[in-house]
Amino acid sequence: MTTLKPPNKPRLRRVVSYNQVDDANSLEKKEKMNQPDKPCHRPTDSLFSSSSGFNNYRGLLNLCIVLLVLSNARVALENIIKYGILIDPLSAGSVFFKDPYNWPSVLLILTANVFVLFTFAVELGLSNCRISEDFGRMCHTINLLAVIVFPATVVLIVHPIPFFSSAALGIYAITFLKLVSYIATNQWCRANIAASRRQRVRSMSLYPKDGANGVVSSSIVLTQYPDNLTLSDLYYFMLAPTLCYELNFPRSARIRKRFLLKRIAEMIFLFQLIIGLCQQWMIPTVNNSMKPFQDMELQVIVARALKLAVPNHLIWLMFFYWFFHSCLNVIAELLRFGDREFYRDWWNAESVTEFWSNWNVPVHKWASRHLYKPMLTRGYTKMQASIVVFFASAFFHEYLVSVPLRMFRLWAFSGMLAQIPYAIFVAKYLHGKYGNMAVWISLIIGQPTAILMYVHDYYILHYGSVS
Repeated sequence: MTTLKPPNKPRLRRVVSYNQVDDANSLEKKEKMNQPDKPCHRPTDSLFSSSSGFNNYRGLLNLCIVLLVLSNARVALENIIKYGILIDPLSAGSVFFKDPYNWPSVLLILTANVFVLFTFAVELGLSNCRISEDFGRMCHTINLLAVIVFPATVVLIVHPIPFFSSAALGIYAITFLKLVSYIATNQWCRANIAASRRQRVRSMSLYPKDGANGVVSSSIVLTQYPDNLTLSDLYYFMLAPTLCYELNFPRSARIRKRFLLKRIAEMIFLFQLIIGLCQQWMIPTVNNSMKPFQDMELQVIVARALKLAVPNHLIWLMFFYWFFHSCLNVIAELLRFGDREFYRDWWNAESVTEFWSNWNVPVHKWASRHLYKPMLTRGYTKMQASIVVFFASAFFHEYLVSVPLRMFRLWAFSGMLAQIPYAIFVAKYLHGKYGNMAVWISLIIGQPTAILMYVHDYYILHYGSVS
């Protein structure tokens, strides 16, 4: 008769604890150090191996900065040896005062007040119910179209210097965006008041005897519609460094005089530096690039574009700091405007859309608030809304370039629209640092190419030759 044996119990394995392993390793290390061969090796990964965990490359970054400074110093020295000193810090002002055809640019800027005051009058009529919403919408549409068409017509007829006319058109473009936001915000307030009245009437019909709930008191005094419809409020918004209107802007407690003086000093210094670099570095390079463009010498064209890329990008970076940090902070400090987020860390952008969202925050907020999100609420897809935003940006880029130059080549417009497929490509195939490198390449190469195209066409159109 067979007897059943109990199943064999699995033999439990003793696991060595981490403390025991560390003790064993330390004992082994001590034992090796006591050997007469004086050991100096231990298991270690190379620093450039990802498994090493090393990430401090500050010295290499300093080396890159030193090499960049030395290479640009060599180019600057060659430029001075070849062309001499071309910098004239008073040339911009002297050209403006000597040529009377530049004064229409100033008159254009002052005339913008007419469109602002017309918008204010229409909004007053709408708030008092003196005019209907449909008639007010028609008046606003005609006025906004005039804001775009009128200055362009004056520039095309009078022909002021492109630099000054472009600045005037830029102010009109800002005025257009601000007035759109002002009109839309007030319309939202009227719609909210109308909805509140309907809700109040409905509540009274449902609960006619309930009168206990009054207006909730608050210690914070906020401006309410239509109390915001004053000239002081409107012109504060027109001068404030923002494109989006609110009834109650965040305000700082005081004007910081030391901070203000620093930003003013930066404005003056960087403006003169930008003008000097353009005169000494950019203009000779552009002039030397016209002949290869006319003869269609592809290799020379590429070489000239790459040569122009370095000074163009340095000037663009200086302009970014001058405008978005120095100038806008000066205006914000004087007006005690609290929201100073004029830019984000666009230099770390890993996609094209992230760059355009971070480098010009006021425009991004306007596009998101008055264009992108309203399209989404109307049932459009995110891709369709993004394409419309890029179309609007492309229009204003071309508007600020083609009208002052009095020629329509659509290089800026095409360059902005080319960002759409490029953004899709980068988002799909390039990520992390490779996406960031793709963003930098588009900035460094794209801008000088467009500049050479516009300058070449301008010379051919207005002078007949580039020789």
